[in-house]
Amino acid sequence: MPYGRLHSSDPHPVPGTRRSRLLLVFVALLAALLVIASAVSAVIIIRARPGPPRGSAPTQAISDACAWTRYPALCVGSLAAFPGASGAAGAGDLVSVALNMTRQRVGRALYGASALGGARMGARARAAYADCMELLADSLDQLSESLLAVSPSPSPRSRGASDEDVLTWLSAALTNQDTCTEGIEEARDEYIKSQMLDNYLKDLSELVSNCLAIFAAVSKNGEFAGIPIQNKRRRRMLLSSDTNDEFPDWVGISDRRLLQTPAAYIQADFVVSKDGENGTYKKIGQAIKAAPEHSSSRVIIYVKAGRYEENVKVGRKKTNLLFVGDGKGVTVIAGSRSVYDNYTTFQSATFAATGAGLIMKDMTIENWAGPQKHQAVALRIGADRAVVYRCDIIGYQDTLYVHSQRQFFRECDIYGTVDFIFGNAAVVLQNCSIWARKPLPMQKNTITAQSRKDPNQNTGISIHDCRVLATPELEPVRWAYPTYLGRPWKQYSRTVYMMSVLGHHIHPAGWLEWNGSFALNTLYYGEYLNYGPGAALEKRVQWPGYRVITLPEEASKFTVGRFIYGSSWLPATGVAFLAGLSL
Repeated sequence: MPYGRLHSSDPHPVPGTRRSRLLLVFVALLAALLVIASAVSAVIIIRARPGPPRGSAPTQAISDACAWTRYPALCVGSLAAFPGASGAAGAGDLVSVALNMTRQRVGRALYGASALGGARMGARARAAYADCMELLADSLDQLSESLLAVSPSPSPRSRGASDEDVLTWLSAALTNQDTCTEGIEEARDEYIKSQMLDNYLKDLSELVSNCLAIFAAVSKNGEFAGIPIQNKRRRRMLLSSDTNDEFPDWVGISDRRLLQTPAAYIQADFVVSKDGENGTYKKIGQAIKAAPEHSSSRVIIYVKAGRYEENVKVGRKKTNLLFVGDGKGVTVIAGSRSVYDNYTTFQSATFAATGAGLIMKDMTIENWAGPQKHQAVALRIGADRAVVYRCDIIGYQDTLYVHSQRQFFRECDIYGTVDFIFGNAAVVLQNCSIWARKPLPMQKNTITAQSRKDPNQNTGISIHDCRVLATPELEPVRWAYPTYLGRPWKQYSRTVYMMSVLGHHIHPAGWLEWNGSFALNTLYYGEYLNYGPGAALEKRVQWPGYRVITLPEEASKFTVGRFIYGSSWLPATGVAFLAGLSL
């Protein structure tokens, strides 16, 4: 293909001092993870009699549960060999067993792979290895949370978890494994590749997929495959933007309207300014480091006007952070990392966040590497229940990486060229402006590249009530650089455009193949009541997976209230949103 997800390698060694620091960090991380794992194991109660010896024939319950999975032979073999599984009474018990077994395998992979930290690697392989260590740790946390949630005796911390939460965490854990594996494969370091893929990552994606399939089958409520499971534990409601009655326990009343309050009137916990005067921080990263870990209440970081040239990272321990700036183009966070410069796509982000409950408002996130450096992410989010409000997100290829979990974007401007909204989150973009820019010669613009790999994942990109536009630079030459609504990065790619304005730069076919006939039968691409010069449907693709949605009942499955469960967490942020198709 003339363009796409380009890769490169780098032979430059990393100094031993950096390796030593990384190894020390890994040891400390592993020690903490072992404590968590011990705590999780303590609450797991297998509701079953002791089973027959390991290696015996699988029970009917195991055979039945594994029939739902995509890797049944691995499922049967792994469960039959796990202590206690043979005595499980049914599929519900086997969910706990499968999660426990897979969590242990991920934990062993994380511990074993840490020994490679001192190995000699090029910069690109080092980056991919670091990604894997982070992603394995994230997956271990998500599997542990899922296990706590389905345990017969859940802990107080997990008692409020819903079926949707578990489905989200398992979907994210699977995405983490895919991201890790792909990064290692693309690093072109044969030693690290063989060690990681053959010794530590082998079968991990398949095991997580099997957990997801068994849980989804047990929880299924009859909607079509992959659409979020209805919560059986608490009442669901579709809320309009002014509803303020039903809130989860972890949300304070003051948080409901926080995003409607100007920055000058917000009492911030931490303040960042370019001059660093009056006790403020000069770097955003410094404020994040000072913020508490595992916060259950809102922590506000006010970033004053200015251009901050730094790469910002919000780790999974930094929860419920709210970043507020002085406005688009006024508070600017800018970076220039790219794959061309031997970062992984995952590491190239100017701003990256995995801490749950993230909120960002009134700022610009930019990656200015330029189109010639290919993949260069401005914003990457793997944080659950993340909200991005009134922000500019600016780049070229791979601008916005909606990596995993549940996300909501409102009144944002997103700029890019190739695959510039991509990833595998369950994400709704509402009332946003999506701007196609002028790409490199011979390139085509593709707005989305959704990467759902498993039919049981509750993920997809929903673009609702948005404007899909061409920048002034692209507008006069739009015929030379056709723009497509999306292309399928992975086999079960899922993207919908609903009730949005599509400009005349959109190619009449609407959608572009990734590679021949790949995924055309299994993807789900839909359009519902769009309008504008690019919304004509007569010449759209005729793929089996593409559909013109005509029924409101089908379209409503991709609204905030159904797709990312807006009724349980979005109202608390104070961000206006449409829970359904319209008011």
